[in-house]
Amino acid sequence: MVPTYAWLWTLLAFILTWIVFHLIKRKKTAAEEAEADTEERRDGVADVIIVGAGVAGSALAYALAKDGRRVHVIERDLKEPQRFMGELMQAGGRLKLAQLGLEDCLKEIDAQESHSLAIYKDGKHGTLYYPSSTKFPYEPQGRFLRNGRLVQRLRKKAASLANVQLEEGTVKSLIEEKGMVKGVTYKNSAGEEITAFAPLTVVCDGCYSNLRRSAIDNKEEVLSHFVGFVVKNSRLEDPHSMHLTFCKPFPCVIYQITSDEVRVAAELPADSIPSMANGDMVNFLKKTVAPQIPETGKLRETLLKGVDEGLQEVKIHATMSMSAKPCDKKGVIVLGDAFNMRHPIIASGMMVALSDVLIIRNLLRSLPNIGNTKKVSKLIKSFYIIRKPMAATVNTLAAVFSQVLIATTDEAREGMRQGCFNYLCSGGFRTTGMMAILGGMNPRPLTLVLHLVAITLTSMGYLLSPFPSPRRFWHSLRTFALALKMLGAHLVDEGFKEMLIPTNAAAYRRNYMATASD
Repeated sequence: MVPTYAWLWTLLAFILTWIVFHLIKRKKTAAEEAEADTEERRDGVADVIIVGAGVAGSALAYALAKDGRRVHVIERDLKEPQRFMGELMQAGGRLKLAQLGLEDCLKEIDAQESHSLAIYKDGKHGTLYYPSSTKFPYEPQGRFLRNGRLVQRLRKKAASLANVQLEEGTVKSLIEEKGMVKGVTYKNSAGEEITAFAPLTVVCDGCYSNLRRSAIDNKEEVLSHFVGFVVKNSRLEDPHSMHLTFCKPFPCVIYQITSDEVRVAAELPADSIPSMANGDMVNFLKKTVAPQIPETGKLRETLLKGVDEGLQEVKIHATMSMSAKPCDKKGVIVLGDAFNMRHPIIASGMMVALSDVLIIRNLLRSLPNIGNTKKVSKLIKSFYIIRKPMAATVNTLAAVFSQVLIATTDEAREGMRQGCFNYLCSGGFRTTGMMAILGGMNPRPLTLVLHLVAITLTSMGYLLSPFPSPRRFWHSLRTFALALKMLGAHLVDEGFKEMLIPTNAAAYRRNYMATASD
């Protein structure tokens, strides 16, 4: 009996000790959190520092300020940006703007409605329209626009709020203490070096970010280049389509960015850019690109007019890819092109950035303030999971589509290129399904994977026609292997669970695909 009582008293003592220890720990944690909150309120500095006032930075500043946060935005140059990337706001991006209360920023900038994608190859063409589906709770249209005008509207909207400080300055470095980012050091417009502190710093200073390597271990890959120029006093016969020509070796896109301006952009190899100075670029556009552009719709005429007028507003921009890697440091988030990039051929970068902004805003809403580093870090970890359906879908589509568009002498690759064109032009659920994915109206990675499998089978069928000879059979097998290689790389990069299990996609649609702005 004595040993039995001894065991019972020992067990009771252990339980009581564990309860007391647990209560003390909870009390200590609560005290630390209360202390952090009190310190954050007493400090009187900004709640959030945002480095970069592009689309992502300006939209985030407005969204957080509307929730009562004090936001300090530092932008290197507050003049209107002059760039030709980010000139199509997909339908899904417009939905995100509406949810953030920023849909009016698309007005008064002479933006043009985008209804469809027109594709051309070897004298054939097809027009792919955004689907009118009750499952997408917004107008199924995109907008062609001048990127700089949109950015200026977003900046003005953010700066109109009293708790937003928008300042011109160049951020030199992040301020770190024991692995935690406390703020930034920057030079203002007067050349003075200043330190600014905040519980949370958001880095979204673009694809050439100065701070990326200070926050995340990631490196961009240059895939190719685009040369772009504006043709003034011009209007296409179909100004509401993105006109994509399957040129050889790289594609060319033409679209209406304002009521009387057309953008022409041709892709170039990463290691072979024709010289602007000695006229090689003009010869390349006239002799290589122009003959492949269809004469219908004033497309070729517009391109040649732009070349003859001296390539106005011509710019050469690198196309880059960079997978998204979580930031392990506390007190900092990386967003936009500083965080995740993909080939721009599907024009979805702004949509992904706005989706990320919306997720961050919604997560931070649950906190009374942002002074509690532990809670903020926990929320940021969930951000990397929640964003996957939209980001993984767009990243995979951009990577695969950009590779398929490249013309080669390889029969297997050419079969895939032709099969892709045939699939997109086939109509029905194939066309509407792909356009819903392209427009951000159906961010489901698994649905994209199924379409890519169907495109591969279509390509194999094309190679086997009109009868399956041994050579055709061999090239069809190689096409299948190429498709597995392209898709497999992104299954690994984005995650098998995120790509193939639809649970996260269903949750994203439920929480982030509603029309009402909050």
